[in-house]
Amino acid sequence: MNMKELLDYYLRLSQHNEKPWFDEHRAEYEASKRELEDFAEAFIQGVGTFDPRCRGLQPKDCTYRIYRDVRFLADKRPYKDWHGVYVCPQGKKSGRAGYYIHFEPANDHYFVCGGLYNPSREVLQSVREQLSLDSEEFHRAVLACGDDFYLNWDNALKRMPRGFCETDLHSEYYRLKSYEIYKPLSRRDVLAPDFLAKALSYLKRCYSLNEWLNRCVDYAYENE
Repeated sequence: MNMKELLDYYLRLSQHNEKPWFDEHRAEYEASKRELEDFAEAFIQGVGTFDPRCRGLQPKDCTYRIYRDVRFLADKRPYKDWHGVYVCPQGKKSGRAGYYIHFEPANDHYFVCGGLYNPSREVLQSVREQLSLDSEEFHRAVLACGDDFYLNWDNALKRMPRGFCETDLHSEYYRLKSYEIYKPLSRRDVLAPDFLAKALSYLKRCYSLNEWLNRCVDYAYENE
């Protein structure tokens, strides 16, 4: 896998995010797509060594189209200038907690992430209800990820959601809207020869968190 070529392509795309340039450099895009698929395959296999529910996935189950849906956006740039791989039970469309790696060279933005991003209303309610019963297990799972991981408090509620009590143990977790935890990386980290091995070692710490969250997802789906 040539991560430098992959990052360099997306950096150039961010500088020329228009269809004529994309079409002219189609061969470079196809090469970068193959690199990403190779990386995704290795990442899937690596995650499967510590989370058996993620075994058997294909790269297409865990990667994203390069084309942006701009129908309702003011920003009409046609292509994503970032890429990521999301490995979770049953694939990226399952709505389950998983393991994510993000590459965004234009903004020098790289990270690994575990957990549950932007869950449905039903799943969010299930997570909060489970927190009301046993927030300590969730709290321990967060701590197990390490102090180099950070919970995503973006868009967290300023007040307690209706029906939940501020005096509960770890009640601050009720206010979250995404239950994900991330570790920032650098371009140097991503280009290191042992990057994938290190990323997997970081994300392995998120296993208990994902197990807890996916039980909540299962409860929500059972009640549909």
